[in-house]
Amino acid sequence: MNPSAAGRAESPPDSRPGARENAVPGPAAAANAGVAADADALRRHVAGDPEAFGELFRAHADRLWAVAFNLLSDAEEAADAVQEAMLSAHRRAADFRGEAAVGTWLHRIVTNAALDRLRRRAARPTVPLPSSPDGLPREPVDVRDAITDHDTRMDIQTALGMLPITLRAPVVLVDIEGRPVAEVAQLLDIPVGTVKSRCARARAQLAVHLGHLAPERAPRPPGGNQPAPPSVSDVGRRDAPDGSKGQAAGSGAGDNTNPTPRRAGRLTRRRR
Repeated sequence: MNPSAAGRAESPPDSRPGARENAVPGPAAAANAGVAADADALRRHVAGDPEAFGELFRAHADRLWAVAFNLLSDAEEAADAVQEAMLSAHRRAADFRGEAAVGTWLHRIVTNAALDRLRRRAARPTVPLPSSPDGLPREPVDVRDAITDHDTRMDIQTALGMLPITLRAPVVLVDIEGRPVAEVAQLLDIPVGTVKSRCARARAQLAVHLGHLAPERAPRPPGGNQPAPPSVSDVGRRDAPDGSKGQAAGSGAGDNTNPTPRRAGRLTRRRR
């Protein structure tokens, strides 16, 4: 063996002072650091640090507002729901038992605050989604696949706002927030099977309103079979300039993008 090659193969890891500190942490390490920072901020808040809860809130403000907005479809009401939830979290911090990450705990409080507002709205009449203008069946829409640009997001928020609370909450929590069905069932206090069936009904109703996001249907030939409905995977996709299919946005819970909200300055929070 070449001695120089052997020397290179047997060289120990870089042990220079500061080498480890200068390494760029990976996503998992960054996430773990964030969880630890959240726990430390909450601990300091409970111990009486007046700045700690503000640090914790600012770390999650954007995502918390997105959760509330996706459920309520109203920027002002979403900001109020976050405000209400954070006041509750501020008061209840000493009751936190560490059964979930601090960020998850905050998200659940915001979700419950938004759901409470939706329930208070429930007595108000809702506007039914229009029926399909061409009389053809629509493929149920996966909301995450349809979030591609600003106009599309506005269409989705309008359609979500037309759904009754019983359908909107499950489809938002499962399809947009990316929460497990079992967790959504617990949040809404309904069986898992009911969550699934309500999501399916919501997607079917959304398909009527969002059918224009699918590719154009081919005209039905005289005496021929009805063309197939648009594929769910195609809804919201756009052709790239080179003619290839673009990627559908919104593939996970962290992909939510919303219009700029009102700033909720009462807790020194800023939306991202």
